[in-house]
Amino acid sequence: MNIPDIEFRPAEEIRRHQEEKLHVALTYLYERSPFYRRMFDAEGIDVRDIRRLEDLQRLPLTDKKDLQRENGMFLCVPREKVIDYITTSGTLGDPVTFAMTDRDLDRLAYNEKISFLCTGTQPGDVVQLMTTLDKRFMAGLAYFLGLRALGAGIIRVGNGIPELQWDTIRRIGPDTVMCVPSFILHIIKYAEEHGIDYRASGVRKIVCIGENLREQDFSLNLLGQRIREKWDVELYSTYASTEMATTFAECRYGCGGHHHPELIVCELIDETGRPVAEGTVGELVVTTLGVEGMPLLRFRTGDLVSIHTAPCRCGRTSMRVSPVVGRANHMIKYKGTTLYPPALFDVLDNAACVENYVVVVRDNEHGNDDVLVRIGLRHRSEGAVKELKDLFRARIRVAPDIEICPADEIRKINFPDMSRKPVKFIDNRKSIR
Repeated sequence: MNIPDIEFRPAEEIRRHQEEKLHVALTYLYERSPFYRRMFDAEGIDVRDIRRLEDLQRLPLTDKKDLQRENGMFLCVPREKVIDYITTSGTLGDPVTFAMTDRDLDRLAYNEKISFLCTGTQPGDVVQLMTTLDKRFMAGLAYFLGLRALGAGIIRVGNGIPELQWDTIRRIGPDTVMCVPSFILHIIKYAEEHGIDYRASGVRKIVCIGENLREQDFSLNLLGQRIREKWDVELYSTYASTEMATTFAECRYGCGGHHHPELIVCELIDETGRPVAEGTVGELVVTTLGVEGMPLLRFRTGDLVSIHTAPCRCGRTSMRVSPVVGRANHMIKYKGTTLYPPALFDVLDNAACVENYVVVVRDNEHGNDDVLVRIGLRHRSEGAVKELKDLFRARIRVAPDIEICPADEIRKINFPDMSRKPVKFIDNRKSIR
């Protein structure tokens, strides 16, 4: 099934493999990338001197603002070689366009194929994609290409519409579903309200994107626990982004997303740009390998994770990436406690009284952060605010301000017309921390 052997090799062999591929990538960037050639020349860098992974620290970092300001300067091929145009979701500002060549699409298919293999997906399995393939979105296209390369059956349903999801499950009988984990609770709720025996549906595995299922110790978080309590299915987390064009997928042991060494080089840095120690949370910085259209060098993802290098029980010796703690510029300092939005989401996604919500952060008169959670309720409840504050204190030690709003009002905030992802966090602070 073509599981790459490099993921099972000794650490030093993986390192040599990456350094060989890095040399090829740097040479390609100097020859083909207007942005990086200008950077190398301005910094007086000879790419032939970058021989070891540690040497990357001598190079400047690239960030989302660079991509927004000079998008076209990152393109390394003539326009006629571009096959597919993709944009990011715009989590940190204006979306960025990525141009993909035929070779890039083959690489994307390979990446997803081996990632699905990591989750135990086999040729002949039938996977229902509850993700969109339109709106210039990479993820749905990537899953389709990867499953096709793997030889699995694919059902392209798209996101939302629980009635259509269950009708498709009944008609075709997939064994695997791929979706955002919080949507699982919505389709379970729909099944319970409409007398659908979802536990007998034949679905045995759910591969999840976009939201954490696990704590930093790899135990299931509140969302993961709630899904498992309702539905005895295998749960797998994946982590990816458009910029990386690479996926980190869990194996059956659920102890972090496995690294594909032939596709990407990873670093973790602190706020000053210096490398952090293993097991310490830092910002993930990536260098893509084998990308033809718009490769990236030392790109700051903005995601805070930790890295684990001990061999996994599945036999892979490549490193593993922890669940995302949060985004570097979304850090909240509230009442002496450091928070990231996913910790707030985890409480809210699992509060029985909450229909929907949006978390709003703003500066107060003292220059500190204030947190307001605007909530739509499933049903009227006099004690909802106290119940939620108690849940927050139990999980994160502090309770934000809570405002009860009509659920329809929150829904309009969550799903604006031009957004491809639900808006659950609004940062109104004047300065990004």
